[in-house]
Amino acid sequence: MLQNNITNFLQYCKNSNFSERSIESLTFRLNEFNKFIKSQNINSIQKINYQHLLQFVADYNKQPSAHIKKVRVWSLHQFFHYLKLQQVIQDNIALKLPYPKIEKKVAQFLTEDEFNRILNHFYQKATDIHGLRNLIMILIMGLLGLRTAAIIAINVSDVDLVESRLWIQEKGYWQKTKKSIPLPQVLCQLLSEYIKQLDSKQKPLFISRRNKRYAPRSLQNLFRNVANQLGIEKKLHPHLFRHTAATQINKVAGLQITQFLLGHQSIKNTNHYAHLNPDLYAVHMKNHPYMTFEL
Repeated sequence: MLQNNITNFLQYCKNSNFSERSIESLTFRLNEFNKFIKSQNINSIQKINYQHLLQFVADYNKQPSAHIKKVRVWSLHQFFHYLKLQQVIQDNIALKLPYPKIEKKVAQFLTEDEFNRILNHFYQKATDIHGLRNLIMILIMGLLGLRTAAIIAINVSDVDLVESRLWIQEKGYWQKTKKSIPLPQVLCQLLSEYIKQLDSKQKPLFISRRNKRYAPRSLQNLFRNVANQLGIEKKLHPHLFRHTAATQINKVAGLQITQFLLGHQSIKNTNHYAHLNPDLYAVHMKNHPYMTFEL
């Protein structure tokens, strides 16, 4: 019953420049919703009511997390808005669905000791082109805070060693052009050595052993192996390095530069990643009037 409308809606999203990730999420959640509606023996869109939507968001498929509920609500908002635009329904009943409250988690980051141990590990392994590739990717994540997608999408032509700059495509459909960021000297040296070993016709910067563009799944496996070998209790993932970079950049440069390097539209997003500068906090506590208070 809903399949044709869902297919047309997803095409509408593509034409409206929704990001690939958003379209993937909408596809999965709306297919879930279609299965749910079928299980309720509903044979007409007009017979879908608010209680059905509420039940799907809150109870369908065991006990969904708050994050899953949030995505379901968003998907239904978008889908029913489209149905109203197409005059399939008169009112967007999905607008009544509230977004669940999600407790904000304090983003974890690597300590200097943990990051140094990881760097040393990859430095010891950088004896061939693939080991050198891994070391460079870890440095880009830990020093510049780039997302996995941005790193993997880098081409050889995006590296400007003369000007010590790197051109990257940031997340989000609003990013129509690439932006450049300065490269630390250590990365320039390593990239120069790495690029010399690549095929001169090579387009992707980071390649697999099969000479294809490096995959996100391979990066996840790499982190899992390193964590086990070094005995690091924290679960290593790309955003952990991103958090680490944000914390260190914020310490020396402040939130505005951190916001630019992380590619955030809103500084509110940067606040989530950039932790309170511990050095400034120490100075504040040292000068706090009650630090010398005696009982």
